[in-house]
Amino acid sequence: MDAIVLAGGTPKPGELLYPYTNGMPKAMLEICGKPMIQWVLDALSDSESVDNVIIVGLPQELSVHCSKKMYFVADHAGLTENLSAGAKKVAEISKQATHALFVSSDIPMVTGEMVDWIINATGGENKDMFYNVISREVMEKRFPNSCRTFIKFKDIKLCGSDLHVFSLRILLEGSKGMRKKLADARKSPLKQAALIGFGTLFLYIIGQLTLKRAERNISKNLKVTGKAVICPFAEAGMDIDKPRHMEIVTTGLQKRLENLK
Repeated sequence: MDAIVLAGGTPKPGELLYPYTNGMPKAMLEICGKPMIQWVLDALSDSESVDNVIIVGLPQELSVHCSKKMYFVADHAGLTENLSAGAKKVAEISKQATHALFVSSDIPMVTGEMVDWIINATGGENKDMFYNVISREVMEKRFPNSCRTFIKFKDIKLCGSDLHVFSLRILLEGSKGMRKKLADARKSPLKQAALIGFGTLFLYIIGQLTLKRAERNISKNLKVTGKAVICPFAEAGMDIDKPRHMEIVTTGLQKRLENLK
């Protein structure tokens, strides 16, 4: 399966990460001696399930490397547009591809083992979306001070990861409105609940919505087939949005490097 690395975005003056990037793309934020996107590319290099790597939003002249063949796609100034641009490139270079792995460039603690687990978790099913989520228990055990945003279901509390498998069909043929809704709701529990209808939103508010029911209603309302995959790796959701996150990830990677000595 081809992997699409979403690397668009440059922090602006006044934003929390600007003092650390100083006008450089967020993906090039240095963590433990190398850009954080390079940690992600190292994981993709180690993966046995990834074929090609498409980087969306990062100029080719910036120095990054990967053992897999890399392709660069220009930033299309928006998550929805970048998703589509990456999907188009996959369809161009891998004629038989039906799905692609989407990876954020700001999860430097991800490993090749985690990437393989997420791809293999699709089980060869032909669904439009495999949306990876992480339980609060797993996230807070691994990163107790991460302060992630959790969606409260009746049976479990979850946060989103930053690796998902999508079909090329919904990104190339699906409506722009649907893609925008998914992108806008990425970090808002209420928007995510609203995607699946008023009745489901009410169940969410009173704490009676189960994950399985949400999964069914999303598929029905968006006219896609989807599956929520509960990921056992907190690192897949430990993205860097704030200096606090950078400190947590830096400490974790330093420990990893020490263990390799």
